[in-house]
Amino acid sequence: MQGKDLEGVIPAIVTPFTENGELDREGLKRLTRFLLDNGVHGIMTTGGNGEFPHLLREEKMIVTETVAKEVKGAVPVIAGTAACGTRETQLLSNDAKQVGADAVIVTPPYYYMLPDESLYRHFRILAEGIDLPIVIYNNPLYTGHNLSPGLIDRLADLDGVIGLKQSNSDFGQLVECMRKSGTKISICTGIDSQFYPSLCAGARGIFSTAACVIPEHMVQLFNLAQSGNHKDGLKLHIKIQELHCLLEYDPGYVSPCKEALSMLGLPGGPVREPLPELSSTERDALKGALRALDLL
Repeated sequence: MQGKDLEGVIPAIVTPFTENGELDREGLKRLTRFLLDNGVHGIMTTGGNGEFPHLLREEKMIVTETVAKEVKGAVPVIAGTAACGTRETQLLSNDAKQVGADAVIVTPPYYYMLPDESLYRHFRILAEGIDLPIVIYNNPLYTGHNLSPGLIDRLADLDGVIGLKQSNSDFGQLVECMRKSGTKISICTGIDSQFYPSLCAGARGIFSTAACVIPEHMVQLFNLAQSGNHKDGLKLHIKIQELHCLLEYDPGYVSPCKEALSMLGLPGGPVREPLPELSSTERDALKGALRALDLL
């Protein structure tokens, strides 16, 4: 996989569980097929929306392997392999390669606050030691580290780094990353409510929670932007913005995504403890957003 292959709508797939909290492999296959049938350009496994902090090592392998076997090479499978330490990230990345991932996506280490040189060394060691392309995942809200555009530009020069998932709410930082590094790597947003503006600024696509629920809408939006139909693109973006806001609920943003899937008759199941479930008021709001899109 090369940087040019990293574009379009890439759903951050949930990890479906049964009611007793076990992996729902058949549900995962069904959800993967739903996404493929609606034209997505890749699938990200075992990320935040896939509840990776609550998955065992062997479960992460099962999830990525199940998706890769269902995809059968039709689109890239990008496995989340983030961990607190460099050695564990290497281990998880090697696992991902073993079970069929086409690339890995990696956040900075979390828990300890590290200087930029330590963060750079972490990714350099990974780039030198992992036999898969790497997508950098800047998510300061959840990791405590905000990778600056300057640091991202240095990382973009590493062999093996092909892209960036930018999940900083500061839209100006995404634009600055585009200015500095947009010709070196594929830059994608990770924030659904910024999808259309990001495309207009030159981003190549999105790693998306919403695309797990409304892949057809998100693919249509991407196609409108690619064709230069900005009038209809902006109209569609505004139409789905209400759902974006509800799926970006914090904390515990996995719950609204899984709840929406359940409302649509798709597999998701419960979240794992200690993530919160939605309140009745939040469920009603989610139903209203899905009805507004004529999905219920």
